[in-house]
Amino acid sequence: MTTLSSYLPIANNLAKWQSITAQRPEVSVQSKYFQDNIDKVKSAADLMSNTRLFNYAMTAFGLGDRTYAKGLMAQVLKQGVASNTTLANRLNDPNILAFAKTFDFARNGASTTASSSLVSNVVGRYTENALEASQGRQNPGVQLALYFQQHAPAVTSIYGILADKSLLTVVQTALGVSPMTGLEPIDAQAQLLSSKLKLSDFQDPKKLQAFISRFAAGYDSTNGGSGVSSVTPTNAILLDAVSSASGGSLGIDPTLLMNLQGHGYGVF
Repeated sequence: MTTLSSYLPIANNLAKWQSITAQRPEVSVQSKYFQDNIDKVKSAADLMSNTRLFNYAMTAFGLGDRTYAKGLMAQVLKQGVASNTTLANRLNDPNILAFAKTFDFARNGASTTASSSLVSNVVGRYTENALEASQGRQNPGVQLALYFQQHAPAVTSIYGILADKSLLTVVQTALGVSPMTGLEPIDAQAQLLSSKLKLSDFQDPKKLQAFISRFAAGYDSTNGGSGVSSVTPTNAILLDAVSSASGGSLGIDPTLLMNLQGHGYGVF
């Protein structure tokens, strides 16, 4: 199966897949612990000292690979998000910023974790992360596509794309931008991506899905998948449906599809 044909059934029935994931023992046990204990956390220090809660929260916000960075996260939580000069705002990392906004002890103090919306938000994010990870074990491209679907609409700055490895991988693959551009100055990278996409398009569900279909095509052709350029009946139907729904603004160009199979990434 191609990345697109694996991704679409999940994306089109996301609530069902999330519900199934939430019931898996390795997910439900961790979520229950969080739900039963998070209201005991009254400060940033409390959260940091409970490794199980802290790791759960970090994983929920896509920061599971940075649970070791307790010093950094302690400063993030201490400073909060009220000022543009706080660490959470200056890092240009959308996941860290979302984490800091949710656990805003600097503003809300001990009442921060009393909100039922906080619990449902974090548990929902953790479940989504678990769903993405499980799909990634079968096809990393599907994991990236699901992650992009969830997080790209909230990005308001090109620097937010550059700060998030998963978002950046999807964008580079979809646009045919070589990962080697990461060696260039950050402002040059931002200028390049700004010239090739509009972040506002990701807030339009149809344009978002069309962009993800571009990513899926590029991912398969460069990672040994069957790829869209094999033009199987299933691929043709899926890609035509996504492209038509988008009005063609971010759909798949047939010429691009033919070139991707033979040439991989282009360097812009």
